Amino acid sequence: MANLKLMIVGLGNPGQKYERNRHNIGFLVLDDLAKDWGVDLNRSTKEEKGKMDKEGVSYYFLKPLEYMNLSGKAVSELSRKNGIPPENILVIHDEVDFPFSKLKFKQSGGNGGHNGIKDISEKLGSPDFFRLRFGVGKPGDSALTAGHVLSNFNQEEMSKLPELFDQAKQKIKDWVRERQIIFSKASDK
Repeated sequence: MANLKLMIVGLGNPGQKYERNRHNIGFLVLDDLAKDWGVDLNRSTKEEKGKMDKEGVSYYFLKPLEYMNLSGKAVSELSRKNGIPPENILVIHDEVDFPFSKLKFKQSGGNGGHNGIKDISEKLGSPDFFRLRFGVGKPGDSALTAGHVLSNFNQEEMSKLPELFDQAKQKIKDWVRERQIIFSKASDK
């Protein structure tokens, strides 16, 4: 019987100056998840990735390192190389339309002005992947949004991140269970 293949992608920008930016929440959550699950991420110039096989599931972890608006290339290459369909891909990213700390799942749909999501949809040729949207809030003036997402979390937000990472990891585990059930039902046919 074939293994279920799942890809978990964290979005962000490479480089130390972006490390604690709101825009890098995808990287931060993926790093925390990989550490929790004992997965080593190997770095190249274009990506950090790792793989784990557990209980009939092959997990692929990916952090594209070509800046946010070029995230789709690494995602589509790993997807094609390993035969992972869009509905088995979960992308973790910042969401300015949610207040800080709100976490919400979404499958498919538009990109909401998020250039990383836009590029992934274009390069995959499908918007049917899942998203774990992590609220980072937005400034009152929409002209300040770019500066807001590229600014660091404040001290109060930083202190809440570990608890939010735990919530995010639980949502990811729930998504994995859902994908396993669907895969199992399809395999039984």
